[in-house]
Amino acid sequence: MIIGVYWGPLLITFLIVLFLFSMQWLWKWVDDLMGKGLPWDVLARLIAFATSAFVPAVLPLAVLLSSIMTMGGLGERSELTPMRSAGLGLFKILTPLMVFVLGLAAFSFYFSNNVLPVANLKFQSLLWDVTRAKPALNLQPGVFYGGLDGFSIRVGAKNDRTGELRDVLIYDHRHPFQANKTVVRAEKGTMGRSTDSRYLILVLENGYINDAQGGGAAGAGQDHPLLRGHFQREEIRIDLSGIGLKRTDEELFKDHYKMLTLGQLGHVEDSLTKRLDERMRDHELRMRSSIAVLGKRPGSPGIPGAAPAGPAMRPDTSAHLYAMAMDKARDALRVLDDMVYEREERSGQIAKFSVEWHRKLMLAFACVVFFFIGAPLGAIVRKGGMGAPAVIAIVFFLIFHILSYSTEQMVKAGTLNAWPGMWISTFVLLPIGFFITWKAATDSPLFDPDAYDRMGNRLRSLLRPRRHAHPPTVQ
Repeated sequence: MIIGVYWGPLLITFLIVLFLFSMQWLWKWVDDLMGKGLPWDVLARLIAFATSAFVPAVLPLAVLLSSIMTMGGLGERSELTPMRSAGLGLFKILTPLMVFVLGLAAFSFYFSNNVLPVANLKFQSLLWDVTRAKPALNLQPGVFYGGLDGFSIRVGAKNDRTGELRDVLIYDHRHPFQANKTVVRAEKGTMGRSTDSRYLILVLENGYINDAQGGGAAGAGQDHPLLRGHFQREEIRIDLSGIGLKRTDEELFKDHYKMLTLGQLGHVEDSLTKRLDERMRDHELRMRSSIAVLGKRPGSPGIPGAAPAGPAMRPDTSAHLYAMAMDKARDALRVLDDMVYEREERSGQIAKFSVEWHRKLMLAFACVVFFFIGAPLGAIVRKGGMGAPAVIAIVFFLIFHILSYSTEQMVKAGTLNAWPGMWISTFVLLPIGFFITWKAATDSPLFDPDAYDRMGNRLRSLLRPRRHAHPPTVQ
């Protein structure tokens, strides 16, 4: 019965929050998607792939909100009271939901580890193609349109109802170094597409063609014959294959950290760590060799492999050694700068793989943590619906989101390790869940200020120094 009451709010809240996340993504990329003339199925696949990336992040919030709504609704309808009166404890009542949420956590991990990498791969490759597709052909009066390979088109006026064009000017520069040697101008014309939509067909009337013959770049000081012709009606076919969507090979993106499973992330992270250690050892050897100026004197430490020095030096030898030492010092500084830069770059790359490895487990565990916050809190508040539960859920989710985002940026910056950095947000909320669960299991008031006043008075009485009932007599 409790699971039947629970899955309805869970599904509704999950879809609502997922829709909000998807709209946030869509508003971010709307400028790159509009005006491309994309088919509806391409846009649908792009939005579906983008939406799938939010599923693991949305599940904890959906679990939190639905848990508060479910238990709050049971308490508001006085259905929890007879259960507790019949001897059922809170954990006994929540046992079916615990099993259900554990299944959700397992699903979240499976989705993050197996489904999401494939979806991210297809999304990234499709987004790359869409954002680099040329805008759809949309001629504006008085503005040159250069979206067609090899052509620039300008129309003086355009009738959107009949499709008629006035004062059409076309520059043909399909051949290298040709510039604008071929010019077509017509009084009017019409524009359409072929039946297979591969060609743009321009039917021009009452115009002329200027064609400057000969090779070389325009304006190079060479004389070339000019051909000029007049026409009453001319048809121009322009290939539109360059304006369509071209698919990129997905193999180019498969090594990205968002396209890997848990095992693959661990393997790549280990390989990158070993490679970083090897590079640091190489830099260390290079640094040692760069600072070797003089060998060790008798009885003094030095650098192995350096040439021995004589007991005395002439002034010209001293100046030469001074210049050599300065050059070695500059080389050592350059090596040190390269070493620091490469360490930061490689460490940042390793951190991204480590962050993604921990994120898959952390978001699954967050579902369990949010359940032990939401379900007991709903039993205490005893308010269903989308009012108070939504406000409470948003507060906890904002705490979780701000902490997780901040710690993730610290991990990527190298100021914090992925463990426990990626788990700080859940570790902060875990004691809160234990406290609220304990308050709900013992029927202790959570929002009663008098109860906290009494607790404070007891603490103050324990900390206050005790006074003797019979003070000693001063003699």
